[in-house]
Amino acid sequence: MLSRLRRIEGQARGVQRMVEERRDCAEIVHQLASIRAAAGSATRFLLKHYARECWVDAATTDATAKPLEDLIELMFRSSP
Repeated sequence: MLSRLRRIEGQARGVQRMVEERRDCAEIVHQLASIRAAAGSATRFLLKHYARECWVDAATTDATAKPLEDLIELMFRSSP
């Protein structure tokens, strides 16, 4: 998770430099879209971890955890 967050942080710093350097707006928007995708991926990863490790009782089987992970995937596919 930390590596994902560090990657996002690096991307955000890169965008800051691009703005300071007055780079092309299309390039900046492209990088912002990459940050948004990375943040979505990190959120999905964390929610899956939460579903598996924090929310599902230790006695619950993987067969129960899988539908929760599938629900998380479905939620992200339907969001903008």
